[in-house]
Amino acid sequence: MKKLSMLILSVFVLCACSGKGEKSKLEQIETDTFAVETETVSLRDVKLDLLITGSIKAWEEAIIFPRVDGKLLENVLKEGDKVKRNQSLALIERDEVGAVYEPVLVPSTINGVIGKTYLDPGANVTRSTPVAMVVNQENVRVVIDVPERYIGKIRLGQEASFTVEAFGNREFKAQVYKISPVVDAQSRVVTVELKADNSEGSLKSGMFAKVKLVLEEKKNIPAVNLTSVQSETAEDGSVQNYVYIVNADGSTVSKKAVEIGLKSTSDYEVLGGVNTGDEIIKIVFGIKDGSKIKVENK
Repeated sequence: MKKLSMLILSVFVLCACSGKGEKSKLEQIETDTFAVETETVSLRDVKLDLLITGSIKAWEEAIIFPRVDGKLLENVLKEGDKVKRNQSLALIERDEVGAVYEPVLVPSTINGVIGKTYLDPGANVTRSTPVAMVVNQENVRVVIDVPERYIGKIRLGQEASFTVEAFGNREFKAQVYKISPVVDAQSRVVTVELKADNSEGSLKSGMFAKVKLVLEEKKNIPAVNLTSVQSETAEDGSVQNYVYIVNADGSTVSKKAVEIGLKSTSDYEVLGGVNTGDEIIKIVFGIKDGSKIKVENK
């Protein structure tokens, strides 16, 4: 019986010590110091960019049809050749029994280059048979579909830039030159066309483009990095944005509500709550008001 009592006492002491150890660990976690990176609220240029995909089309594009029925006698010009309006690009031989006619010319209706020939000599043609496609690519159109909510920030002449996969990160400049007067009832988008110079001939009709439109820009305004701002929803459903500002002691932080404005791909405009020159931290998981920190800027 005495041995049994001693065993029970030993187990009780062991559990008590274990409990103290766990509590000590929890207390240590709660008082841990967070390694953080900081930034300074500073004056920056903040841009609201719209990144959207689109397709490149020739400035003018015409499908050329013959004026008579018959056989294609000859493609006078080949793909890639330049052509002027009213210049002949093909010859048609009329196919009428018992009659001989001079070959009929098929003229281009626009200035440009032969983008495509559809038939080989000897093929039968009618007035509804396409013979060639002529494209004018001195300039090109970049066609994009803009969500309705952004259309109020787009105007004629607005600057834009775009890239195409064939030329990597090379940026081409463009301007908004046409905005559709209607909104698509199903997709809720508005078709917008940009004009881009293509005098060197690099851009081809049908290419896929990644377009960047600057919808709004503010220069030299107080701003912070996106990673420094957190948000939470209050009981009334409102959203509160906040940052953690480094206290004067340099080793603790205080949670502070902040009012934000324009958002770019990297920064928020600061409208209130902190001042230019304040040091704030880039958010780390688990940090809270009053937490101890150790600044480890890279």
